[in-house]
Amino acid sequence: MAEDDDNSQEKTEEATPRRLEKSREEGQTARSKELATMSVLLAGAGGLLMFGASLGEALADIMRENFTLDRATLFDTRTMSLHLLDSAVEAASALSPIMLVLFVAAFIGPIGIGGLLFSGKAIAPKLNRMDPLKGLKRMFSMRSLMELVKAVAKVALVMIIALLILDIRTEDLLNISEEPAIPAMAHVLWTLGWSFFLLACATIVIAIIDVPFQIFDHQKKLRMTKQEVKDEFKDSEGKPEVKGRIRQLQREMAQRRMMQDVPGADVVITNPSHYAVALKYNQASMAAPIVVAKGVDETAFKIMEIAREHKVDILRTPPLTRAVYHNTDIGGEIPDGLYMAIAQVLAYLFQLRQFRRGGGPKPGMPELPIPSDLRRDI
Repeated sequence: MAEDDDNSQEKTEEATPRRLEKSREEGQTARSKELATMSVLLAGAGGLLMFGASLGEALADIMRENFTLDRATLFDTRTMSLHLLDSAVEAASALSPIMLVLFVAAFIGPIGIGGLLFSGKAIAPKLNRMDPLKGLKRMFSMRSLMELVKAVAKVALVMIIALLILDIRTEDLLNISEEPAIPAMAHVLWTLGWSFFLLACATIVIAIIDVPFQIFDHQKKLRMTKQEVKDEFKDSEGKPEVKGRIRQLQREMAQRRMMQDVPGADVVITNPSHYAVALKYNQASMAAPIVVAKGVDETAFKIMEIAREHKVDILRTPPLTRAVYHNTDIGGEIPDGLYMAIAQVLAYLFQLRQFRRGGGPKPGMPELPIPSDLRRDI
């Protein structure tokens, strides 16, 4: 018995849509720091390769301007302040393309998985994080082990790629010493730029490993026990007694609407002790007679009571009443197999009204044909 209870508490069920929605509301979603790091490093390396030349020229111009000042400018405080401001504006303008690329990468990288999410609950202080026992548990968790493995793997991978780059570029780097100063500086910058880009590419491997792990780990943390799924279903769908009350109110509302249509019916057919069905037919607007109300027992007696109050004809036709009741819905047309029987009822009703006005003999109730597949004995 205890084993069954333990098993029932295991989180074996995938998170429900409501659980996923709630976790997002609380700021909990899969995130990968490695993906964000990769994005920033690759963007920075790519930005340097694309805009490095123009940045170098701009910085060289700023240095040239600042090292060629005349004596009068050096001793004029106001002029030096304006000169410093101009230099700062030029430097910011030169750096702006790279900074823009880094800003976009820093924004897109973290939302690469999990999407854009704003939640104040994610940064709210939580006292349970101050529990030392839980802190130790987090330190020796599978997540912490994975973080350690990633850190070691990153260092090892970057070191291996750096050594490969040095091994490939060693002869080229040694030849730089024989070049003139200006071409040598450009050569060094080019080599450093591409080396940085290749080192940044190493983070792609880490991100490819980390992203699936973060998604799996997030889904694992959101798993639910079978009891939690049942409780959530009860909360979302409503408790049985509440649902029963709602259904009862809905039935009462439907009956009230149904009773409001009884006065407009053409005839109410009954099996006096149990069933009552109110029918309406408008030859100009209806393809077939429709059921405006139906019911059994107390509802049937209420339909007949309203019909008498509004002088709607009530006809006793037990077999036909049962057939119509069991084979139609409120507001629906009668089945094809009952057309002939209903037509005879309407014809009889027309003759009966003629007789009441003093026109002709009293008609007799005709035999009503009811197909065997539509007949109901109870």
